[in-house]
Formats: sequence, C-alpha cells, structure tokens
Amino acid sequence: MSKVDRRILKTQEAMKKAVIELMTEKNFDHITIQDIADRANINRGTIYLHYQDKYDLLDKLIESHFDELEEMDKWACEMDWIDALIPYFEYFEKNYLFFSTMLASKDAKGAPSSFRTRLLASFMEGFEGEIDRESGKNADLSDDVILQYAGTAYVGVIEWWIRNGMPYSPQVMAKQVGVLLGRSL
Repeated sequence: MSKVDRRILKTQEAMKKAVIELMTEKNFDHITIQDIADRANINRGTIYLHYQDKYDLLDKLIESHFDELEEMDKWACEMDWIDALIPYFEYFEKNYLFFSTMLASKDAKGAPSSFRTRLLASFMEGFEGEIDRESGKNADLSDDVILQYAGTAYVGVIEWWIRNGMPYSPQVMAKQVGVLLGRSL
C-alpha cells in the first residue's frame, strides 16, 4: 500500500470540512463547487481532481465515517457495554460538526436523508449478536422488535445528546446508555 502525500490528505480534509461547514449554513442542494473551493481555500479544479462532484465528496465523507464505526464494531463486541460505548461517544464528540449536521437537524440541511436510516441499520446489525437468549428476559420477544427498539433508542439518544450540545461527557453517556442497552438486549 503506497503512502498518500500529506498535502493530498490535508486538501481532502479541507474540502470535507468545508462541505460540512457550508451544510450548517444552507441547504446542500444550494451549495456549489465554488462555495466549497472558496471555503477550503483551494481552486475549483482541485475538487475535481479528487471527487466527481459535491455528491461524490459528501458520499466519500459519509463512507469514511461508516468505515471508522465499522472498525470500532470489530473489537467493541468483545467488551462490556459501557467500555464498548465510550469510544463511540468520544468519536461522536470528536466529529461533532459532522454528526450535528447529519443528524441533529430535521432535514439535515438537504443532506441525503438516508444517513440516519443507514446509521440505525448499522447499529441494529451490530446488536444482532448481543441479544440475551440465555437468561430468559427476551424469551417471548422477536429479534426484529428487540433490534428495532434498541437501535432506535440508541440513535435517538445520540441525536438528543448532539442536539442539546453534549451536556454529558462521553463517559457518562456510555455508562447510562450501556446500562439501558444491557437491560434491553
């Protein structure tokens, strides 16, 4: 695997940051390539060297976050709920601008509305192997209902936390959500 030039990474990060910042100000459909270039302090042509258009840029940005979350999923399932959730809440905190833009507003400022749905599906898939069938607490419950309930609750709490300016630390959130998910799953 070849090493990517740091200047390229810096330029790509500037473009991604620019598009998210612009999405906090106006509808995604009204953002132009020139707007992104001006905000990122680069030439319009530079954007086209890296991305087909603004939709490709946003798709790649979203993909990079889902890739990060999937990497966390690989080792989180080996931990207890609270310890596993701390890195997730720290990640949401670190990437507040992205998640607040994509989740916290009702229409995500024109961003693809499928983001929340995809995030929910990702968490539900991660919870699949976590359903407690041994203790009997979920004996009469359908996996589909349990997963929908737990996934929707988790995404809802993340949205609430972000929308309210993250009033609790990632550690406090992980502890509380971990207890609740442990009760549900």
